[in-house]
Amino acid sequence: MPACRFFALLLAALLVACTSVDNATRRVAEAVTPYRPEVVQGNFVSREQVQALQRGMTQLQVREILGTPLVASVFHGQRWDYIFTMRRRGVEPQRYHLRLAFSADGLLESFEGDEMPSEAEFVERISQQRKYKVPQLEASEEQLERFAPTGDEAAQALPPQPTQPTPRPPGSYPPLE
Repeated sequence: MPACRFFALLLAALLVACTSVDNATRRVAEAVTPYRPEVVQGNFVSREQVQALQRGMTQLQVREILGTPLVASVFHGQRWDYIFTMRRRGVEPQRYHLRLAFSADGLLESFEGDEMPSEAEFVERISQQRKYKVPQLEASEEQLERFAPTGDEAAQALPPQPTQPTPRPPGSYPPLE
């Protein structure tokens, strides 16, 4: 019987030790935070892209503006969902959703969703310390003329055109043009 008491006391001591080690381990783990990458998932859709949408656009035109939808339901073939989430340490997860509805003939009927961030706001949100300046992506005619090739450069840029087509050998396939 004394051996049973000894093992019971040993088991109780081990359980108490495990509990205290667990609390100590938890405190150490809270003090040392592991690296957790910022997670950006889904299709980022900017406010500028949403403003470019117009009712009556085809699905191809919408796809050129927004990209391929993240979710295209089998049960709702005429509905596209664009979902975008950002998870950052110390910040509540941000979730954006845009739903588009198309008519039976594939034209955009309606779109609704959350207020999307602009491209500049998105860059500001994902950069923690560094501040990035979003470049202006438009050029004036004067700026484009600075990069236009001169007469000599334009002639060199184009390959010489053959005057007569090259005869093809007998028994070969025609070109795939």
